[in-house]
Amino acid sequence: MKTNGIRVHKIGGPEEMVFESLDLAAPKENEVVIRQKVIGLNFIDTYFRSGLYPAPLPTPIGMEAAGVIEELGADVNDFKVGDRVAYASRPLGSYSEARVFPTENLVKIPDDISDETAAAIMLKGMTAEYLIRRTYKVSAGQTVLFHAAAGGVGLIACQWLKALGATVIGTVGSNEKAELAKANGCEHTILYKEESFVDRVKDITNGAGVPVVYDSVGKDTALLSLDCLSPLGLLVIFGNSSGNAPPIEPGLLAAKGSLYVTRPTLFNYNDTREKLINSANSVFDVVRSGKISIKIGAKYDLKDAVQAHKDLEGRKTTGCVLLIP
Repeated sequence: MKTNGIRVHKIGGPEEMVFESLDLAAPKENEVVIRQKVIGLNFIDTYFRSGLYPAPLPTPIGMEAAGVIEELGADVNDFKVGDRVAYASRPLGSYSEARVFPTENLVKIPDDISDETAAAIMLKGMTAEYLIRRTYKVSAGQTVLFHAAAGGVGLIACQWLKALGATVIGTVGSNEKAELAKANGCEHTILYKEESFVDRVKDITNGAGVPVVYDSVGKDTALLSLDCLSPLGLLVIFGNSSGNAPPIEPGLLAAKGSLYVTRPTLFNYNDTREKLINSANSVFDVVRSGKISIKIGAKYDLKDAVQAHKDLEGRKTTGCVLLIP
């Protein structure tokens, strides 16, 4: 069988992605064929395309989508043909019209959650969930710093943090993004291109700093983020949109207040099916409650993924970005 999708034949810029005909194998044991309805675009996709995260070439790309099961492999008991499902994990290959996928990483979509919402919140929503509930469990009354507050993870996390009773300081790249972040739970916004986010955090917290910084930017912000932390504070580096964060010497952490640094990933936090289901259900529940509203910033046809990557890396997008097969 055949389908259409995108592969990367040479690492590099967005133009290295090629929309082409792909082989669609029959599902093996504990696998299903999914007809994909909506695909989630995430910054991690650019890491595989650019070679920051290595993958054997030619490589499919993408880790998040929602769709409908069309065919079952052997020994599939928990799913049936016609089930609406979503995922946010390897194996790579969500940038396709149809694909084979292992059932251990699949989640059924509740009837009251749309395909678009599911594709938008699986990776970004579960990332926000583990960051604020498990990596550092934020409590009511605390103040936190969240970089890229108007991004896909940022907008979800800011709303969730506000619902928990926390105060969010967020960095953004433009006045437009500042307004968007404020409308989604961010109490204080910092235009990082125009002002020192370290100075602003110190001003907002009366010099105390914050107990946790959530940083998906990496190279451009990680070291400065240490100066925003209160003693014993935690820097959570969960992305590399500006490049890998530089090495941090243990002695520096001691000198700045016995600080902590972690580099978590969703796939370590949801490394069992039980954790995956619990995380997904937590996200579905908070969306269903109305405490979080999912912002779809842009939609592109799958064949236009090159432009979508250019816009994402050019900081032209906000919220969740979707590809439509």
